[in-house]
Amino acid sequence: MWLCLFLGLCVAVRAPAAGALQIRVDPRVTFQTMDGFGASDAWQCQFVGKNWPIAKRERIADLLFSRATDAAGNPKGIGLSIWRFNVGAGTAGQGDASDIRNPWRRAECFQNPDGSYDWTKQAGQQWFFRAARRRGVEKFLAFVNSPPVQFTRNGKGYAPKGSTHLNLQPGKLGDYAAFLVDVVAHFEKEGLPFDYLSPFNEPQWSWDGHGQEGTPALNTDLYPLVRELSNDLSARQVSTQLVLGEAGTIGHLAKVMDNDGRDNQARFFFNPASAFYVGALPNVAPLLSAHDYFSVWPLDKQVEYRQMLPRALEAANPKLGYWMSEYCILEKNDEIGGGGGRDLGMNTALYVARIIHHDLALAQARSWQWWTAVSQCDFKDGLVYLDDGSQGDTGRMGPQTLSLMHDGAIRESKLLWTLGNYSRFVRPGMVRIQCTAAPEQSCQDGVLASAYKGAAGKVVVVLVNLASREQTCDLGSDRIVDVFTTSATANLGRSRQGASGVKLPARSVVTCRFP
Repeated sequence: MWLCLFLGLCVAVRAPAAGALQIRVDPRVTFQTMDGFGASDAWQCQFVGKNWPIAKRERIADLLFSRATDAAGNPKGIGLSIWRFNVGAGTAGQGDASDIRNPWRRAECFQNPDGSYDWTKQAGQQWFFRAARRRGVEKFLAFVNSPPVQFTRNGKGYAPKGSTHLNLQPGKLGDYAAFLVDVVAHFEKEGLPFDYLSPFNEPQWSWDGHGQEGTPALNTDLYPLVRELSNDLSARQVSTQLVLGEAGTIGHLAKVMDNDGRDNQARFFFNPASAFYVGALPNVAPLLSAHDYFSVWPLDKQVEYRQMLPRALEAANPKLGYWMSEYCILEKNDEIGGGGGRDLGMNTALYVARIIHHDLALAQARSWQWWTAVSQCDFKDGLVYLDDGSQGDTGRMGPQTLSLMHDGAIRESKLLWTLGNYSRFVRPGMVRIQCTAAPEQSCQDGVLASAYKGAAGKVVVVLVNLASREQTCDLGSDRIVDVFTTSATANLGRSRQGASGVKLPARSVVTCRFP
């Protein structure tokens, strides 16, 4: 009698459609509350938002943030609900002296070396920040890779060779914390508050090369910074909440990996028995975040890690929530090869869709955030891609194509629209509910299903068809539902179908929204 549990969406209990995959949804069984789906402005938005023609900027913003539809009801964008703003360390101001060879990966800093502020800095990122707000994005996060260069031990945005400690001069902890609070307080005063501040990024890595801004840190380095930030935010009555973690891998969040003082962060920061417990501090959100790198291949490892994580967090602190806060393709694998080579098609999109599904359904992530929203690289790291259009459907790209700092061609990826199958319809505050498939499906080439309900009981079901053939799903209802399909030929294409026989094209992602 499970059909009757569909919150009134079905008019009668009836026999399943012949030959259809049976998707069973039970809204009484609930899991995590969703905080949203996001992406970051690093690093391309600093140029695109400042220099590109306004019509092209607006088009990119629509693709990322818009929840509007065209006359046929097809979405104009993927409706991200979280936007990540990179607070830079000032390597752009140093130019070549920063030693960061790729100018796209340098970043401006709001604070000048003399301690004064220039709020016109990071203008391109500020343009996208405001464009996201105009389009109704609900949540904003400021994230940091390195302290400002004037505070670091080596005067650079990367760390000294061989160091494992936070790249911060002795005695500068208070100044660094004050800088970060100054930034979020400024934008809050401007009516542009940041909901969250993420004060460190992948502290497990050395960050002693010339690739980008970054710093390692021990957990014991980070603890006094969190305390200082918490106290400063509270004393200045700034609403921003600290979200800790951004661990380089799931494992570093959940267990002892290298026993080097940079892992097992859930127990270190959020177990009440820890001497470094921060859960009682003001302005600290009961959340930890980690990145999906080095945990997605092979598939049995992908599943194993995501089953392990909620158990580890529960053991550390049952009140602790989890965010997957950064991912792009890095690992070599047998399906799409690895990160090299831009792929605008469904192969990469489906590879990532499976990861999203497992992060939500197994790891119980409350949020899922892609790495960089806009990419000019021949790499699988973007949602919207840029090239110079010199070859029709493609063109020159990469850091050496400096013309892309001012203009170029915009390319939509299937990954963009596949993320939209989740981000546009699974909104902040919705709750994941029980959703099973019969017969049981393979995560290699089957159909993966998850479901979510809103405050008014509205239900959304997301179906990932990894198979190279069309499949039919029976959702246990006689109702007509809105169906949004991303496939080789459609980008969230809207149709109206009977819930008892929803068509899943080969190699597609389909979202079903009950009215």
